[in-house]
Amino acid sequence: MTLSHHVAVITSDEQALIVASDLAEDFKRDSALRDRERRLPHPELEVFSRSGLWGISVPKEYGGAGVSNVTLAKVIALIAQADGSLGQIPQNHFYALEVLRVNGSEAQKKRLYAEVLAGQRFGNALAELGTKTAHDRITSLTRDGDGYRINGRKFYATGAIYAQRIPTSVVDEHGMQQLAFVPHNSKGLTVIDDWSGFGQRTTGSGSVVFEDVYVAAEDVIPFQSAFERPTTVGPLAQILHAAIDTGIARAAYEDALHFVRTKTRPWIDATHEKAVEDPLTIKSFGHLAIRLHATEALLERSGEFLDKAQADMNAETVAAASIAVAEARAISTEISLAAGTTLFELAGSQATLIEHGLDRHWRNARVHTLHDPVRWKYHAVGNYYLNDENPPLRGTI
Repeated sequence: MTLSHHVAVITSDEQALIVASDLAEDFKRDSALRDRERRLPHPELEVFSRSGLWGISVPKEYGGAGVSNVTLAKVIALIAQADGSLGQIPQNHFYALEVLRVNGSEAQKKRLYAEVLAGQRFGNALAELGTKTAHDRITSLTRDGDGYRINGRKFYATGAIYAQRIPTSVVDEHGMQQLAFVPHNSKGLTVIDDWSGFGQRTTGSGSVVFEDVYVAAEDVIPFQSAFERPTTVGPLAQILHAAIDTGIARAAYEDALHFVRTKTRPWIDATHEKAVEDPLTIKSFGHLAIRLHATEALLERSGEFLDKAQADMNAETVAAASIAVAEARAISTEISLAAGTTLFELAGSQATLIEHGLDRHWRNARVHTLHDPVRWKYHAVGNYYLNDENPPLRGTI
């Protein structure tokens, strides 16, 4: 891949999908190799960010394409189909941009959106170990003159190792959570590449340590308040996760089709394809195809609900979007695991499955679907339809 200093400007949904499709073809080529060798995709990410795709959710009034969430989800699914890790890396980037859209000041939006359109990538440092619940935070933000100091440690910081800024959840002196957009090169900030998952191996989901790290006041945005009123921050985060799983599922499904049709070198060509006559194999693909198509339809539907909620944020529209996304998230979890499992079942014990990296689809799905418990998605959906209860306001629904 040839790197360019030029960052493209994407101006429409159609253009975003064309660019994503072209990139996916390129990224797919060495995806198995990157997974096997845990080769961090630095050159691929340069091409990815310079394509303009990392700026497609920037609103039109700030120079971006302001694409629909239907398009955003399709873009992520396309990239995840090519490489599950590359599909996950920008998830927190788009999440941070939604927090900025919902809670940022006009000056913050103008400045940070401009950075993104110039090719900057945002990572994340949100999750922490040792807290009472998964939503609690102890990383501190304390006043220091005109700015602040951050102290704490984060884990599962997907994308931080690749980012120019690391949006970090912190607790201020009043006990309120804020989101600090910390420059990657800040003194006292250490990104540790200690991610050891057996799937999604190149996401860079390591740890971040903050030792008296200075951050300017202008780089701190209210965070907790995004969950104290109905906003689209939670469902936006979740639709991206659903898109990642949908892309992984599609990749496993396509590889399974080729593997069963050819029984030989499907990753090189499909010239030896022949009809499959075994009724149980045919039934397996019928079952898989129906659920995959249902997943893709629910993902698109959830994007439409999310678009409506962003245009008019209130308790009803946000709840409807959250439930629609939860439905897509639940079924995408199931199909991504099922597609990878079916590939194993139909291939049997053939060494070529692992030799050519086809086992990565199940590994990627198994790791990514553990991001947050899908059982709570079913609970929220059931409670919404049965008891007319809106889902809780949080980033996991």
